[in-house]
Amino acid sequence: MARRLTERFPWLLPLRQKQRRFCFCLRMRFDGISYAARQIGEPLPYLTFESRCPMYNTETGFPMIYQENKVHNLKLAARPIDGLLLHPGETFSFWNRVHGADREIPYREALTERNGTLAVDYGGGLCQLSNLLCWICLHTSLTVTERHGHRKKDFPEPPSDAPLGVDAAVAEGWLDFRVRNDTEVVFQLSVTFDGENIVGRVYADRAQPRVRVVNRNLRYYREADGIYEEVDVVQQTGGQGERTVYRNRCRIAYPLPEGTQIMERSPS
Repeated sequence: MARRLTERFPWLLPLRQKQRRFCFCLRMRFDGISYAARQIGEPLPYLTFESRCPMYNTETGFPMIYQENKVHNLKLAARPIDGLLLHPGETFSFWNRVHGADREIPYREALTERNGTLAVDYGGGLCQLSNLLCWICLHTSLTVTERHGHRKKDFPEPPSDAPLGVDAAVAEGWLDFRVRNDTEVVFQLSVTFDGENIVGRVYADRAQPRVRVVNRNLRYYREADGIYEEVDVVQQTGGQGERTVYRNRCRIAYPLPEGTQIMERSPS
């Protein structure tokens, strides 16, 4: 398989990243999409869903300084999102909001996935924020229009109320997380920090039906290059049944619990 130019000449990668980011932002200026932009300090009257998870993960195998740096990065990136309103017809784009969040206070080096490999990079760790946003948005009637799963999980995820497969990888210039408001309801995103936890909430201007998000068809497969996890992420809405939102697939790069059933993938 032919290697990409930046793999053959790594010194070109920073230039390629700048080019992709510039083009990414330029497209958003002219794509005709109405992006959510208004933040307010007070929450809307109806709390639709709330979730919290630890900011620090001690299972990475890397020095904890990279977890401290990740928390610093998360707090910077959360600023342009906390209190954001999504009016009918508007789209929330992770990078439309987070782009430039480090303009006054720089990001720090933290863990990130680069070409399927765990590495340390400037601005690392933001996928924990996009994962949380994906999780809380799945508990609403917002429409997910762009979501990408990580290709590999290098270590167990920190404790969370989210089931397996709730995952939204982001990389500026390449991968975004987006949801669109196709309803007549005004929604509001909230991201705050409480002690050791990052807290995500969704508010609305009127009461919303209860939505549950569950797994279906969880399975592990052994393939030539490792073990893969596949699982369907399903929304259940009271009185309206359930629907599969997407199927998540990723390679598992850490030991699974003893007794986990691993199937052999049949050659296609």
